[in-house]
Amino acid sequence: MNLGLVVEKELNGKWEEQMRSSKERGCRHGYFHVVNNDYTHWEMYAIGGSASPTINSQGNRFLAPNDHENKEVTKREEAVEDEWKSWNWRSEGDLMLNGAYFTPSGAGASKSYARASSLSARPSSIVGSITANAGVLGCRRGSRC
Repeated sequence: MNLGLVVEKELNGKWEEQMRSSKERGCRHGYFHVVNNDYTHWEMYAIGGSASPTINSQGNRFLAPNDHENKEVTKREEAVEDEWKSWNWRSEGDLMLNGAYFTPSGAGASKSYARASSLSARPSSIVGSITANAGVLGCRRGSRC
């Protein structure tokens, strides 16, 4: 991958129970805006990344599992702390429930977050209503979706 390439990935939806890993596991080398998602009872973590991505998490609702070992929202993969502590990861306006916590890193208020945002996040308090009908479409071959 060209390391100078700007990659933006915006995700919005409802990630249900029994998620073994993250829907954002592939955050690598780019700019990621994780906005207005509803995460409930992940098993390992909700947002993961490697290779120095910039992650801007805004307006999400994170409901941690009851297992006290898996309350952390974030996971840095393939890096030791001395490396990942310079990666730009932030949480802004996210709702943390049942002991969930986000480990920020990097520059804090940085221009790089502007590159990882192209839409305005809605308040995390309304995530339930805006994701209520999110999910897999019940489409069938030969029929309209």
